[in-house]
Amino acid sequence: MAISMYEASAPCFVSMLRNFDGILGKAQAHAAAKKIEPPALLGARLFPDMLTFVRQVQIASDHAKGAVGRLAGIELPKYEDNEQTFDELRARVAKTIAFIESVKPAQINGSEERDIALKVGGKDMTFKGQAYLLGFALPNFYFHLVTAYNILRHNGIEIGKRDYVTVPPSKT
Repeated sequence: MAISMYEASAPCFVSMLRNFDGILGKAQAHAAAKKIEPPALLGARLFPDMLTFVRQVQIASDHAKGAVGRLAGIELPKYEDNEQTFDELRARVAKTIAFIESVKPAQINGSEERDIALKVGGKDMTFKGQAYLLGFALPNFYFHLVTAYNILRHNGIEIGKRDYVTVPPSKT
């Protein structure tokens, strides 16, 4: 049985973003319990030339909403990228989930050959829908989400693989 473009995108993004909201909650609780100033975690990086934790979360959410919107052929919501607290990051994740859930399967299904054009780092890129989803949007989403996870784990937040990946209940 073939998998649809919708099933390969929206539910994956939503599931991972919900998991990540739980991780954000654990990080927030950890900072409070250990009396760590939240900006120390929010501005953390794995290496000096890498982006901060906040920026990793922003980019992950941008890839999720961008993929769903582009595949559906609808206008993307614009975010200010001004989050400075865990609560603000959690609100961003929540509004990203809400946007994705507002898109119906029929809007995305059949988008395998849809032309997708975007600018990345000042460079124009073009894809067909399926190549965009599988070769660009999903890999970038997971890269930035796992990098944010790794920043928190590196800074002592007690999270593990089960926080990052949970298996949804079977539909049988």
